[in-house]
Amino acid sequence: MDLTSIDLPGSVIRSVNRSGDTVRVRFEPAYLIRTMTGSEERTRWRQNIELVFEDAELIEGAQADLPDTCAGGDLFDNVYTYRDMVPVPLESRGRVGCDLRLEGSGVRIRVEAEAVRMVQEDLPKYIEHIRKR
Repeated sequence: MDLTSIDLPGSVIRSVNRSGDTVRVRFEPAYLIRTMTGSEERTRWRQNIELVFEDAELIEGAQADLPDTCAGGDLFDNVYTYRDMVPVPLESRGRVGCDLRLEGSGVRIRVEAEAVRMVQEDLPKYIEHIRKR
């Protein structure tokens, strides 16, 4: 099975926008890692992506000085916690949210919500092969 995920460390958080009970976390770009069935090598791609949280509350990060590079963090999807990555595609309901750290500042972006979905722009663009050492 082919697997794709956003590699949070190094991805750039362009903006965090709140409109009513919707919070949008925009990555420009998000760095994707693809693992293909039967291959020992992985590949790195870039793509602009938004995580759209519905019935959401922005707990921290409203005053973040963006854009900034993500240092990593967690995405919560009910009983699952994805550390330093986000599965692609993503659409879920229930108890969801994120806790992202920004590089060098200690600022966090924390969202708690009832639903999350991913919006991908255009097609991913290839960057490089990641070879085992």
